[in-house]
Amino acid sequence: MKTNIPAARNTEQEISADICVIGGGSGGLSVAAGAVQMGASVVLFERGLMGGDCLNYGCVPSKAMLAAGHAAATARTAGRFGISLPEPEVDFSKVHDHVRDVIAGIEPHDSVERFEELGVRVIQAQASFTDARTVSGGGFRVQARRFVIATGSSAMIPPIPGLDNTPYLTNESIFDLIERPDHLLIVGGGPIGCELAEAHRNLGADVTLIEAARLLGNEDEEAAEVLRAHLTDIGVTLLEGAMVKETAGSGGAVRLSVEQDGTELQIEGSHLLIAAGRSPNINGLGLEAAGIKHGRAGIEVDAGLKTSNRKVYAIGDVAGGLQFTHVAGYHASIVIRSALFRLPAKAGHGAVPRVTYTDPEFAQVGLLEREARAQHGEKLRVLKWPYQENDRARAERVTNGFIKVMVLKNGKVLGATIVGKGAGDLIQTWAMVIAQKIKIGAVASSIVAYPTLGEIGKRAAGSFFTETLFSPRMRKIVRFLAAFG
Repeated sequence: MKTNIPAARNTEQEISADICVIGGGSGGLSVAAGAVQMGASVVLFERGLMGGDCLNYGCVPSKAMLAAGHAAATARTAGRFGISLPEPEVDFSKVHDHVRDVIAGIEPHDSVERFEELGVRVIQAQASFTDARTVSGGGFRVQARRFVIATGSSAMIPPIPGLDNTPYLTNESIFDLIERPDHLLIVGGGPIGCELAEAHRNLGADVTLIEAARLLGNEDEEAAEVLRAHLTDIGVTLLEGAMVKETAGSGGAVRLSVEQDGTELQIEGSHLLIAAGRSPNINGLGLEAAGIKHGRAGIEVDAGLKTSNRKVYAIGDVAGGLQFTHVAGYHASIVIRSALFRLPAKAGHGAVPRVTYTDPEFAQVGLLEREARAQHGEKLRVLKWPYQENDRARAERVTNGFIKVMVLKNGKVLGATIVGKGAGDLIQTWAMVIAQKIKIGAVASSIVAYPTLGEIGKRAAGSFFTETLFSPRMRKIVRFLAAFG
């Protein structure tokens, strides 16, 4: 006999919205805030902390810790100004409190309460696509006109033998330390590794940094050398071209087997930090159910940040490419224009600046010198100006560094590299120059306040015209005109 069994009732609460955002980091929050204030109904899913990686584990805490380290370094180097100070006493627990206080000061801006006051429906749960137009999570089933995936990235954990059984830190856990590491071992010589190496060394820890290739391998070699020399000067042990073959140990006693130039080294430390790159956060999203193509680098998107499911966008780190908070914010503006106003909008990344916040800072926008030479050959001119030729840099004893600007012979600016004090601020001028297609002559003819570090860029730009202005031909012209009185 056939028995009719009633189907189980779906207990999820159903919600309809204009925009459903998955991920409450920088990009996701920007989309949610912008869309809701423009009249769209918005649902936001966040499974972890509001503010995402940048606020809680990345940009904010690292810069706060760097600031503490720079304060200690300033005390140690005050003698260059004729001021004698004792060796600074570092209370690492108070440094920890300082970092947490900075985060706490920013948290209200990214909080659930603020976004709910704006009118966003915030669901604190993992979200997963169940089909091309539906997302479920936290007891809710959301259907929306458009979806935005902004789940960011996490520390990539390399497949090193023994690592699964060795205690290690990532950027998500290192800022929880209340006691200073005696000897911090860092695997990875990219921006995160360099920043945290400098910060901990300035705060009194011994630091060894191991990099498989070279320090800041994706950046300008000449500029990276300035940072390499600085880290060595402050006492960081650098092992470049070194592969970690195995890890072992327990809390407070970590051991690494490292191969460098055919020699195996045994390195011991108290703590291990993995800073070997980032991986997109795509697990658990149900991308297959929504027909969204993805790979190891992240979710595949077109120039308008749309995925293979045309109702779904992916922005920020999860979309691969440049992994910066400001890129996620820029992506959010593209999505707002496209999803709300149906305007054609494409993301262009040719003028995105990037900064490593060590001291000296390292900043880049546009093409590196090697990239520009490969593309343009003899048509390229490289303009350089050293910090030591700048009066403000001399007054503040920060003459370590230079600017390098890549320019075509017609004056088009292709890229700029700056290593030195305030490089992260100085690079903004060149980001605008490249984005707005401003010729080098406009920079050279601008009026810059004296004495400022901004003169470094102006002097570099002015050198573009040096050969013409001070040539034998120009001297003949001046003498000829002088003959007329």
